[in-house]
Amino acid sequence: ALLVLISCLIFLVRRNIIKLKRFSGTEMTAWPKSDANYILIVEILLMTAFLMMNAADHQLQLQNNPHYIRAGTFPVSGLFGSMLFLSTQNLILLERFCWWFHITGIFAFLNYLPYSKHLHIVLAFPNVYFSNLTPQGKLNNMASVTPEVMAIIDPNFTPPPAETILRFGVKDATDLTWKNLLDAYTCTECGRCTAVCPANITGKLLSPRKIMMDTRDRITEIGRNKNQHDASFTDEKSLLDDYITREEIWACTSCNACVEACPVNINPLEIITELRRFTVMEESKAPQSLNNMFGNLENNGAPWKYAASDRLNWMEEN
Repeated sequence: ALLVLISCLIFLVRRNIIKLKRFSGTEMTAWPKSDANYILIVEILLMTAFLMMNAADHQLQLQNNPHYIRAGTFPVSGLFGSMLFLSTQNLILLERFCWWFHITGIFAFLNYLPYSKHLHIVLAFPNVYFSNLTPQGKLNNMASVTPEVMAIIDPNFTPPPAETILRFGVKDATDLTWKNLLDAYTCTECGRCTAVCPANITGKLLSPRKIMMDTRDRITEIGRNKNQHDASFTDEKSLLDDYITREEIWACTSCNACVEACPVNINPLEIITELRRFTVMEESKAPQSLNNMFGNLENNGAPWKYAASDRLNWMEEN
């Protein structure tokens, strides 16, 4: 309890006095900052109550109170107990008050947990357990597109029966996989991903932490709307544009630095990639530089603007 108390005090100082850079950002508005402080303050109060309860209990044991039998030593709380110059009745009152405050505070905090970023203490383990173990630089192929590509490459390939495709890529949070949503709710908002993001470091709008926070906010809003109305209700909003801008997703360099830095194996790049796929495959709204490359791939089979037959010309002497 003493170590937790000291740690929480250190974390409060880091957030509010030292003000580490990664704890700030456009996404760190009043609520995310307050949420972190509330968590630390509550933990400080709970640990203080725990120590004072044991301190009073220890003093009552030393007084040979019949209700407080000797149950062992309290090396830390005993130090505080020696400073409690209270009557027996007041010691009992203090011990009972701290006991009830501690247990009531724990149950109250458990009810606050689902609305707080501290939910990661529940979701971190399953999120790490279900992490993708494939190499991080490997992008997932789209199952709906792979048969068409295979048919072009291999004339003998027999494509499976065509399925009805609702959407290529991701436009809204409901298009994401369950693992993407688990990632969003597991996010601790620590900012390590944003701190190492080369796009963010160079002044671009992208913040991987904001991607995860926006995804969580959007899916929470969708659930709230369905509870207030019905399952078919739509609010004419989407994750793309209303929460995450196109400038953000195209600022990403796909370097996986954010994925490497995350302590609980969250993958913001998967969400960014799927949002990009939607803009390219559904809306044909890729940046002009990419459109030029797509045209070269279609016409020349390579990103460069020359025919495939000229690929080896660089080897020839003039």
